[in-house]
Amino acid sequence: MLKRSNANPILTRRDIPEIPGLTVDVSSVFNPGAVYWRGKYYLLLRVQTRGRETRLLVAESDDGERFAVRSRVVEIAGLADVAQTIYHVYDPRLTAMGDACVHVVFAADTDGGCRLGIATTRDFERFELVSFGEDDDVRNGVLFPEKLNGEFARLERPNRVALDSGVTTGSEIVLATSNDLVSWKTIGSVMKGRWHYWDELIGSGPPPVKTRNGWLHIYHGVATHLNAGIYQAGVVLLDLHDPAKVIARSRNNILEPREMYELVGQVPNVVFPSGMIVESMDADGFARPDSLVRLYYGAADTVVGLATCTVAELLDACKES
Repeated sequence: MLKRSNANPILTRRDIPEIPGLTVDVSSVFNPGAVYWRGKYYLLLRVQTRGRETRLLVAESDDGERFAVRSRVVEIAGLADVAQTIYHVYDPRLTAMGDACVHVVFAADTDGGCRLGIATTRDFERFELVSFGEDDDVRNGVLFPEKLNGEFARLERPNRVALDSGVTTGSEIVLATSNDLVSWKTIGSVMKGRWHYWDELIGSGPPPVKTRNGWLHIYHGVATHLNAGIYQAGVVLLDLHDPAKVIARSRNNILEPREMYELVGQVPNVVFPSGMIVESMDADGFARPDSLVRLYYGAADTVVGLATCTVAELLDACKES
């Protein structure tokens, strides 16, 4: 269903400009957030140095496929004032709230586990911190593009599953709401992993997209029972008024590692959906069924891939449940 771009991988480490002391001969670029905003396609890239430090860089494009990476590392104003030691900031997800600004939900590694932060930008030049989580070990946060019942809403993945390596991960996506983007309240479970199948461990991919059928949401699933964590992508349809309610969920994955750049790399057997752009919306703000969908994903934690389909095809995949 999803068709890989003939230009794949669309970004590799060779596309990252060398910034002395920050990004010189980097190891990888992957898991980008994506948004179409004010006439341009933007990616916010996760770039990893040879010291395994993480940098965020902006890439922009006129056609959504050929990107130029800026020679400047993103600095989030206010992040240095957080009263926690932050080791890595990574896996940004981008949500445009109208034409006023773009919100960035990012993950950050601390001594207490993973935290979610929110930053905002109005020009993709300056990024300002809005909030930073203090207590919960949580990851894969994605913000809805509009308020629901007067509140901000986001999907997130609590890290409650301990792996043999000592890393914690998760098998459940939950819904949380906030009045101010600072204090978040968990509303309830949205969906859980399906043990023995392709999506045992799960987490949100790009932010949900509004359709007349419901909120269309692509997520990642990990098959752990094959003794090799295989990361794949699936799709789910959530109720427009109560997104904690699942209307339909794909039985099969919609994208899995098959190409060499997805099978071989820093972490083999990975497609990790993190950015999605829907080309056409109707006058009421709903995605048109025939609209082109661009899905940006990290491949083997090493390069960036692009795959396309239509909104209708994603809706049909949900019906396979």
